[in-house]
Amino acid sequence: MLPAIADASIPAELRSTLPQVRLQGTGVLRFFGLRVYEARLWTTPGFVAEDYARQPFALELIYDRRLEGQAIAERSVAEMRRVGSFDEAQAKRWLALMVKAFPDVAATDRLLGLHDGQGDVSFFHNGKLTAQVVDADYARLFFGIWLARPSSAPALREALLGPAR
Repeated sequence: MLPAIADASIPAELRSTLPQVRLQGTGVLRFFGLRVYEARLWTTPGFVAEDYARQPFALELIYDRRLEGQAIAERSVAEMRRVGSFDEAQAKRWLALMVKAFPDVAATDRLLGLHDGQGDVSFFHNGKLTAQVVDADYARLFFGIWLARPSSAPALREALLGPAR
């Protein structure tokens, strides 16, 4: 069981939109042994992992190294294909959205995706809104990178979902 989180550590962009938010789980993504980012899953009471696409939550990534936003967006499209299929028109539209949503990041930068449970997604970089989209298919596939069973990082998925699995 995770310790209680002080209100001060809850991302500011969640305090008004998800007032009952709590930290569900946290984990680290490593690539060839190097830390890429720490991920935190923020959920509301009653969160059910298998039904993540129809529930409000936020996924926060705190980066440990410099990465180009374009590379983050391209990798996201590739990872979304592991979760489900989509056509090239969707891929191009979603890539353009993510290039806007994900600027270049440096160590300690924070990206946060907020999902309302109905397909509305807002992205924040260090607390500032960078992009929004209303697209339930996109929301399911994008957040499925971390939360769906076909995740390429099953240990990270387990750490994020904790007891909600």
